[in-house]
Amino acid sequence: MPVNFPPAEMNVLLLYDLNPHWTPSEKEEVAEAHSRLTGALSSAGYCIDLLPVVDQHFPQRLGSFDSKECVLFNWCDGIPGLHQSEWMVARQLEQMGFVFTGSDSATLSLSYDKYRVKEALDRGGVPTPRWRLYKTSQENGWHEFPAIVKPAFGHCSEWLTSESVAMNEKELHDRISYLVDKVGLPALVEDFIDGREFHVSLWGNGRVEMLPPAEMDFSAFSDVHDRLCTYDAKFIPASVHYQNIRTVLPSTLDATELEELERVSMAAYKAIGCRDYGRIDLRLRDGVFYVLDINPNPDISEDASMASCAEHAGYSYGDMAGYLIKLAAKRHPVFGCKTAPPPVEPGAVN
Repeated sequence: MPVNFPPAEMNVLLLYDLNPHWTPSEKEEVAEAHSRLTGALSSAGYCIDLLPVVDQHFPQRLGSFDSKECVLFNWCDGIPGLHQSEWMVARQLEQMGFVFTGSDSATLSLSYDKYRVKEALDRGGVPTPRWRLYKTSQENGWHEFPAIVKPAFGHCSEWLTSESVAMNEKELHDRISYLVDKVGLPALVEDFIDGREFHVSLWGNGRVEMLPPAEMDFSAFSDVHDRLCTYDAKFIPASVHYQNIRTVLPSTLDATELEELERVSMAAYKAIGCRDYGRIDLRLRDGVFYVLDINPNPDISEDASMASCAEHAGYSYGDMAGYLIKLAAKRHPVFGCKTAPPPVEPGAVN
């Protein structure tokens, strides 16, 4: 349950990454996103302080805040200059005694390791595409096509392009060689499910709830190689994938399909220990929803999937962010003393 503490009496510290090497336009884009979030929270009555993470010395600046007097909104994707360091930020917050939104350091670290995530899903009986880990480009033994080749470590569709989909052994070997020999990462090969894709936003602890799911529409592409959410689809506005993959919200699923999607998504959420909120990416084939990826701390920008799904369920941007704060505040030694039942979600699936 979230807390029932008046927002005006709850200090919130927004922690976010700000890379000094970003271009002026990139810094401006980030500043606008933070302004929208702080504006929405301020309108909801919260007192907000901001603290940018610009280098490894952020704990020194964080030391001027009292962990007993605030809840920390963790919107930090990592320490600038340190690749895949999101979990390191969370670990530092834990060591300093701060209560913060989102998953703990162990879950964030696990989520970057696709091999361990796959093992967790298999142990939990959660449907996920058949897979195999390749540590060298000389291994063979995969004969199921189409297949998809992903880096075994990472997030945000890093190194995912149309060439990641392999229709035969040559394409498969070429892509494995690229990742292993050139990029320097182990390759995770999966059965490529050329079916409908859904992005499912969940929130809660104990009682987890699913927001209206979004569907990715790949109908603009006739080539199987192009029917996936690549890195460009997420971050390069001028790219073909960014411009032609359409988001359908809400998705068109019948009651039985929606119930099964919710069941599988929640099982995946719990399999790696997501906390407060998360997003599960799945594909549907022959009545089975297969988990592709688990995002413990997905993007909560106003135009991102999480906020869009929450809005469709009847939550304003400020309502959504405030709910995440209240979920985290339940763990706070001061603010956590007041609890209230979760609000009824007007558009969510129960």
